[in-house]
Amino acid sequence: MSNRRDFLKATAAAGGVAVANNFASAFAGGGDTIKVGLIGCGGRGMGAVKDILNAEEKINGSAGKVEIVAVADVFKNKSENAVKTFTSEKSKDYGRFTKNVKITPDTTFSGLDAYQKLLATDVNLVILATPPGFRPYHLEAAVKANKNIFCEKPVAVDATGARKCYELVEESKKKNIAIVAGTQRRHQKGYIETLKQVRDGAIGDIVSARCSWNGNEPWFHKRPEGMADSTYQLYNWYHYLWLCGDHIVEQHVHNLDVINWAMGEHPVRAVGFGGRAVRHPGGPKEGGQIWDHFAVEYEYKNGLRLSSYCRHLPGDDDVSETLYGSKGKCYTRDGYYEINKKPSGSDTLSAYVQEHIDLLNSIRAGSPLNELKNVTDSTFTAILGRNACYGCKTLSWDDALASAEDTMPKGYALDTPLDATRAPVPGTWKLPPRA
Repeated sequence: MSNRRDFLKATAAAGGVAVANNFASAFAGGGDTIKVGLIGCGGRGMGAVKDILNAEEKINGSAGKVEIVAVADVFKNKSENAVKTFTSEKSKDYGRFTKNVKITPDTTFSGLDAYQKLLATDVNLVILATPPGFRPYHLEAAVKANKNIFCEKPVAVDATGARKCYELVEESKKKNIAIVAGTQRRHQKGYIETLKQVRDGAIGDIVSARCSWNGNEPWFHKRPEGMADSTYQLYNWYHYLWLCGDHIVEQHVHNLDVINWAMGEHPVRAVGFGGRAVRHPGGPKEGGQIWDHFAVEYEYKNGLRLSSYCRHLPGDDDVSETLYGSKGKCYTRDGYYEINKKPSGSDTLSAYVQEHIDLLNSIRAGSPLNELKNVTDSTFTAILGRNACYGCKTLSWDDALASAEDTMPKGYALDTPLDATRAPVPGTWKLPPRA
């Protein structure tokens, strides 16, 4: 087990960009203007634009060397509203950055092919913030177009998408493309400081772990009268598997990512259970396909077990990670960190801004960060756990990843009917055969 600690120390740089001394240089430097395009004009995409402008302001004292030059969304009103918000001098978040917005009607795109139109412009960095079901395909297109990338997590919702992302890891590295993912805890000072102490032996050998994202119900949009199936599912994307992947994938991936980071690897198998206690027929939010609770036991190569929990049910919230060691315990949650009941780290800057600082600095230094392997590992960790729960069977990483599972509707268009597929029933769901 001591060899494992040595291994974790050696892989620390690969596990998270941010070792402590990275923060000293985060505010240094200048560089050429970076032209940014936003693909997906929802809340997270809009937030990422704010974060990258704030990041540039931290680096250079103003955001003058980052320009927002194009936006794209399936829905025309979303892309147009994004432009209005970015250019409003009265906006609390964007008002001081209006001079950095260079979007024109010719670079405001809508429709299912909007991302392709944006990638054909001269942007050199794209923000990918559409529903996750599209992420592998947008990543593939962005890498082929030689664009640097900030992509939201997760990067896939099924095995087919995950395999595509793994294929893009080497291709993007060969092209020297930066890919930073929205797993912002890997850029968060308190997490970095704390996990460094764990790697240095502060709790001895890790013997088990626990993580959770237990919270209440997410947003839910009722179907407007006359809206087509395909449009409504996109409008209410969080509640459909092909778009969201279920909340264990879309949300709990953050906590699973922290444990994988601490372990220096992904698990090899999983078993679990879950279901729908609130989202049942006749309930207040009966529509959609996603479950409202999951409990998963993951196993890593050395036999270490991780207990993973996530739910959308009334009650106490708990979003945290715990590492149990032979000499103590490490407990982390966003903004709070302790080892053996003593503070082990602190934050000085929003991790949402810090990840963009690290991205911009890496591009300008000619040493682009590439986090695609790590975020794909954590994404598929979540997919593995989800599928083990759906089937109520022990499922290996290799079998799950080799599966032909592909949830993307064939021939998708905004005005087409889609099967009203019900939520997976525990124990009856079957993993598709190998691809």
